Amino acid sequence: MKKITLLFIAILFIYSCERKESSLIDPTTDDDINYFIWHGLNLYYLWQEDVPGLADNRFANFDELYTYFRIYRSPENVFESLLNRPEDRFSVIVDDYIALENSFQGINLSNGMEFGLVQYKNGSTNVYGYVRYVVPNSDAVAKDVKRGMLFNQIDGNQLTTTNYGNLLFGNSTNYTIGLADFNDGNPITNGTSISLTKSEIQENPIAISKVIADGDQKIGYLMYNQFARNYDSQLNAAFAYFKAENIDNLIVDLRYNPGGSVSSATYLGSMITGQFNGLLYSQEVWNDKVRRSNPADRFINNFTNQIRNTDANGNVVLQESINSLGLNKVYFIVTNGSASASELVINSLSSHIDVALIGKTTRGKQVGSITLYDSENFQRTGANLNTAHRYAMQPLVLEISNKDNKNYPQGLIPASTDFPGVELGENYGDLGVLGERSDPLLDRTLIYISTGAKSFSSKSSFYNFDEIYDSKLATPASDYMFVDVKK
Repeated sequence: MKKITLLFIAILFIYSCERKESSLIDPTTDDDINYFIWHGLNLYYLWQEDVPGLADNRFANFDELYTYFRIYRSPENVFESLLNRPEDRFSVIVDDYIALENSFQGINLSNGMEFGLVQYKNGSTNVYGYVRYVVPNSDAVAKDVKRGMLFNQIDGNQLTTTNYGNLLFGNSTNYTIGLADFNDGNPITNGTSISLTKSEIQENPIAISKVIADGDQKIGYLMYNQFARNYDSQLNAAFAYFKAENIDNLIVDLRYNPGGSVSSATYLGSMITGQFNGLLYSQEVWNDKVRRSNPADRFINNFTNQIRNTDANGNVVLQESINSLGLNKVYFIVTNGSASASELVINSLSSHIDVALIGKTTRGKQVGSITLYDSENFQRTGANLNTAHRYAMQPLVLEISNKDNKNYPQGLIPASTDFPGVELGENYGDLGVLGERSDPLLDRTLIYISTGAKSFSSKSSFYNFDEIYDSKLATPASDYMFVDVKK
């Protein structure tokens, strides 16, 4: 995989102990953080040229910069003031980069109940949650939480559009869900409650890999819930299984996959195909500063036949041949929960093979980020890493497209001109079992593969509403798509 080399550019300022010597102000930790935010965005932010506050000549010296940013109440406010909103919907800053790094590996503080939140059908501000799945070895498993359960209360309080954030994603590690019955999209409490406790757990994103016999066809089914680099080998093993089974078709279920590593996304595309080794898979556009400081081939990602992952110091931690299927068509299950790297795989493959989508329009995140730390080279291993805080930035630094220079900022639409398939949402009243035909989305995909039919059975006819939030969006990794960097 090509990797972007972080720049060592001194624009106005030199990052070292000399900062104090060139300033009349003795900088506080907050001053250091504010300078880190401005400097990192000035160098790497995708829209740097469009934000007046990030102009190279914005500040004449350190004192001017420190004084200016002291008018803001927090580093988060400083960061927000320098973003190109509303076009930039996804850049974030975190106050604990260790939690962010863990989240990229599937490690989060969680009770193991992954869920979506839906507004009531009656148009009120009431909200209910539906359990998508439960993470193995979690408290939710121990408490017998199941996919398809509905809940509308937390600690006895009705969920609404204004309180769900505090009730579900606040500082408390414990809460009690009040279960509910579907009631035609306006759930009513049924008197059952379950108390859940959050702890640090790690989720294997390869949730299901199996072969489904459908008539005379063998169809591979992969449910993949995050593009996590530390699980690339397990993903490759799943494709070794599909290859050994000599499958006829493949379904990749990305309905709950918010994204992750661009390198893992490239590996997945190479596993599905194999006949395009070395050809262009995706291409990136960075700001002018980065483009001028890197060779052109740093901005392209090619199909590959090798997984080669390195750590922050450049040491190889995984190298193995990719198990490729050589397919000319693939089927994806998607929803609004499918974002960034999920969309990248679909879009990139669509330039080379036939791609069908079953589900709902994806989120529309064709931009990617890098993690910037407060050190000389903005890396965790960089010199003079500021140990007085744990702030890190995940700013958008690139836009990514397929080999035909196409991407879809409004999302990928099933059953559209570009992506044939079936438009169908989750049946919140009857979700079925993931990986089984009782799951309406999987059932419709299998029917579409065998018959090409787009019509719905009575089982699939139901009220469908867009979700307003989900548990994965509340994790530090959220819906980021990120590229690897090297020293």
